[in-house]
Amino acid sequence: MTRILIVTGDPVGDRMAGPAIRAWNIALELQRHGHEVRLVSTTRADRADTGVPLSHVAPGDEAGIRVHERWADVVFFQGHALGQFRTLASTDRYLVADVYDPMHLEMLEQGRELPAATWNLRVAGARDALNDQLRRADYLLCASERQRLFYLGHLASLGRISPATYDGDGDLRRLIDLAPFGLSTTPPAQGDGLRGRIAGIDGDDRVLIWGGGVYSWFDPLTLIRAVAAVRERVPGVRLVFLGTKHPGVDEMGIVREAYDLAVELGVDGREVVFNDTWVPYDERGAYLLDADAGVSTHHRHVETTFAFRTRILDYLWAGLPMVVTDGDGFADLVRDESLGVVVPPNDEVALADAIARVLAVDSDEVAVWRENVARVREQFTWPEVLAPLVAYCAEPWHAADYAPGRSGMGAGASRARRSAGLGHDLRMAAHHLRHSGVRDVTARIRRRLRRSS
Repeated sequence: MTRILIVTGDPVGDRMAGPAIRAWNIALELQRHGHEVRLVSTTRADRADTGVPLSHVAPGDEAGIRVHERWADVVFFQGHALGQFRTLASTDRYLVADVYDPMHLEMLEQGRELPAATWNLRVAGARDALNDQLRRADYLLCASERQRLFYLGHLASLGRISPATYDGDGDLRRLIDLAPFGLSTTPPAQGDGLRGRIAGIDGDDRVLIWGGGVYSWFDPLTLIRAVAAVRERVPGVRLVFLGTKHPGVDEMGIVREAYDLAVELGVDGREVVFNDTWVPYDERGAYLLDADAGVSTHHRHVETTFAFRTRILDYLWAGLPMVVTDGDGFADLVRDESLGVVVPPNDEVALADAIARVLAVDSDEVAVWRENVARVREQFTWPEVLAPLVAYCAEPWHAADYAPGRSGMGAGASRARRSAGLGHDLRMAAHHLRHSGVRDVTARIRRRLRRSS
């Protein structure tokens, strides 16, 4: 039995987004294998289901995190934890970094609406945090072979691919391996979902579900235009955006653009429905089962190339055929396994045709897609995808180039600037005051107080 500490930066509650969902399920799976597990959130921990010991430790609370770190044999972390806690950055415990989300690439898109100086600061901060993870971790887990190749380049540039790490591990799987996002082995349960709770959706409507948040790296606008174009061909078509308010991310401008476009085209509240609340994690299955197909559309850029769209797994879980934009790893899966339709980015006509196909009634093509979805989803259950992590936790190891204190791992190793504490807060306040003004700083303080309450 191994004692494992899991640290996430996302809120762990009844309403959870990707990182928290992943951390929660990793905790459950490791517990199922007989390990002792503690789950710590650095933002909020108030989930009613207490199957896993759950705590909140604020960034910079070294005494608070040290209690858990000293208890653990293995520390598994996501995000900015090393910059928030010196205790974790220098731990002598076995250290596992979860890099399934290339956050510096995500920030290239997420920060577009910010002042240029702030955008640069955010991207640099994400890059430095990721590099610190890659330098210090004994073992890293990413979501796909695409990502793994990308991270091998990172690791090489940081000096982590060396005779020490290569000797006896030619494919470097003991340094970085795959553990994608997963899905439950328990099928979703029927209940009050879309058709029971969201106004404007009737029993005979053909529902296309957007199963997650609306962010700037996605393309909801082409999708809304395509739905408006196809409404005569598909009577009762309904596009439902399942969640527009992420529990841990400020609303982005693309949400307002999507609302405005739907109003302009006369489809808001009719063919296009925005669900303004974040669906509780344990209830999302009923919403998915009320849909006829899933959709995910994005632009062509580097974030897309290496992304792992977790909402696609929910479509697999619920047995939904899907329409997806080409360019990421899941598009390859949908195409290769015949799970639905893959369309070029920003192609309204192709997207409208694809929507008509996946929402067709009594379609042999749709029946085949559903059969294939049922087959493929077994490859993505949590027990399947977490097998490398389970094996590691059974017999953990330090990296071949491990150094006490972890400051000397890799070439040119250096200490990343802390992302927590008074010094960090003062630096960020000065930056935002200089580039965005007093009103922006005041709004940021209010948002932080709301999140911590």
